[in-house]
Amino acid sequence: MKLDLVGKHALVCGGSQGIGRASAIELAALGANVTLMARRADVLEQVAGELPRIHAAQKHGFVAVDSGDTDALRTQVQALVATNPVHILINNSGGPPPGTVHGTPPEAFVDAYRKHLIANHILAETVIPGMRAATYGRIVNIISTSVKEPIVGLGVSNTTRWAVASWAKTLATELAPFGITVNNVLPGSTHTPRIEQIVATRAEKSNRSRDDVQRAMEAEVPMQRFADPAEIAAAVAFLASPAASYITGINLPVDGGRTRSL
Repeated sequence: MKLDLVGKHALVCGGSQGIGRASAIELAALGANVTLMARRADVLEQVAGELPRIHAAQKHGFVAVDSGDTDALRTQVQALVATNPVHILINNSGGPPPGTVHGTPPEAFVDAYRKHLIANHILAETVIPGMRAATYGRIVNIISTSVKEPIVGLGVSNTTRWAVASWAKTLATELAPFGITVNNVLPGSTHTPRIEQIVATRAEKSNRSRDDVQRAMEAEVPMQRFADPAEIAAAVAFLASPAASYITGINLPVDGGRTRSL
């Protein structure tokens, strides 16, 4: 199986922690040059310095920008690709705060769409010309199993993730003739700051301890545990590799079997 990414440049959003950081590690371990993107420059610098380097020419870097600032996002990525075209784009950002759809102000949906759908689109539009020129392109969107089954208490997130999935499916069809693939990875509950936020919110609303809430959530998973970020990252890295050249337009759950729908 051809997994070698030597000579490829990967841009990993949300690369400072969680699934983004784990994905950056996996891509670097396959030989890719990795550029991390997130808001905190000091953390990004540290993570970039810790990424694997398996050959002498391998270089890693970072871009510090807030995905909600779409003008700055476009400007910084345009500057990046002007000298270093991107072959692999990993769209990944923290989900909107937990809460119901009913009672949520419209501004919350606008904010979520800007940070997820619009930011993803700006990034894709900026890197696709370089992918076409290199005749190699992989766009992987890390979203949620809510694409298949809405998750109770994540109203804005459910809505936004569906929008991203539909955008990705449409884009996959449009880019397929150029050999550029677009796929979605749907993580289940994973040990990240995001799941800690969800557990804390559920505990507060139900007047239970966090441990009780987490055990109940783990019991819903056939494997009886949350995922490690590296387990999600393995799927991301495969879809970014040459071995996945004929896979496009899919939603891939990586959730320990929790999603019951096909």
